[in-house]
Amino acid sequence: MMKIKFSHISTGFIAVFIGYASAAAIIFQAAMSAGSTNEQVASWFWALGVGMGITTILLSLHYKKPIVTAWSTPGAALLITSLEGLTMNQAVAVFLFSSLLITLVGLAGIFERALKQIPTSIASAMLAGILLQFGLGLFTSVMEEGLIIFVMLAIYMVARVRLGNLLIPSIFIVALIMCIGMGKLDVSAVTMGLTVPVFIAPDFEFFSLVSVGIPLFIVTMASQNLPGFAVLKANGYQVGSSKIITTTGVTGLLLAPFGGFAFNLAAITGAICMGPNADENPKTRYIAGIFMGVFYLLAGVMGMSFVSLFSSVPEAVVIAIAGLAVMPTLMNCLAVSMADNQCREPALFTFLVTASGVNLLGIGSAFWGLCVGMVCYWLYHHKVSEIKVKDTSSTQ
Repeated sequence: MMKIKFSHISTGFIAVFIGYASAAAIIFQAAMSAGSTNEQVASWFWALGVGMGITTILLSLHYKKPIVTAWSTPGAALLITSLEGLTMNQAVAVFLFSSLLITLVGLAGIFERALKQIPTSIASAMLAGILLQFGLGLFTSVMEEGLIIFVMLAIYMVARVRLGNLLIPSIFIVALIMCIGMGKLDVSAVTMGLTVPVFIAPDFEFFSLVSVGIPLFIVTMASQNLPGFAVLKANGYQVGSSKIITTTGVTGLLLAPFGGFAFNLAAITGAICMGPNADENPKTRYIAGIFMGVFYLLAGVMGMSFVSLFSSVPEAVVIAIAGLAVMPTLMNCLAVSMADNQCREPALFTFLVTASGVNLLGIGSAFWGLCVGMVCYWLYHHKVSEIKVKDTSSTQ
């Protein structure tokens, strides 16, 4: 029997709020670049919300761990330029092809074998590099909304111990009240109503499948799924990746005709549900994941209504809430990444490259940070092995 806490509900809501408020505009631009109608754009958000909601609820319940899925934000950014000149029917075919590749990778178990080679310290360093941008954003946002951010920081520092799991939702409520009082909550564009999904038949065209479908698959796997599983590993949750990747791939195959362009594991919002703000007990944090799935479903059913509602909050406040929400996870990741003496330098390289935000070949810095860290890790252990062999031979 699940014992539901308010922190489970509030964490799930805040994670969905941060995800939608920070990236919904990118999804909207990607849909419009393919010439979508307003009804089709709303269908995109319906498909994404329903897909993320169902997979997050089912996976979290099955594994009893906070397995959180998300849309591919880097993938959406890629689609903004890649879909120009394509019809919506061709775009849907691209989504189906990418989801098929993800499904095949999951069934083959290739990704799972690769993940087992990544040390926990390097996974933690990569996650710390991802989260660092949100931590820094907390302070850079002071330049835009100084008074509101200052009050949020003051509450965090003063009431952190006393409020416990209620800290982040309390800060969120205070920030909203201040936004309303200062006239900074723009609700003029908010419209309420249910979304009707629109089916779009795929039009398979070889050039678009190769030129857009394969890059979408690579970006989703390297920039989303890889950090997503690193989040789980860094927080002590060991799960087999094959079934999870297969589930997200099949979900994409089912919902691509309605605009579900890519489904994958979440990194940032996943880290929020895996932190102590969700629950002091790591074994019951999966309930926060379940409630996140519920709010995903609501966001999907409401479509553009949720998008317009979340987008009415000032961007600086969203960034600040995200920064405060990931702070405990960031501290833990930094500690874990530097704890192993044999892995400290590779972890440092992983952290620095990931935090740099470098983007090569359309793939984000998390992937390149992991590559650099693993190369350093291999070189270090290769040298140590050589030294041990020489020492052994010299003593004989």
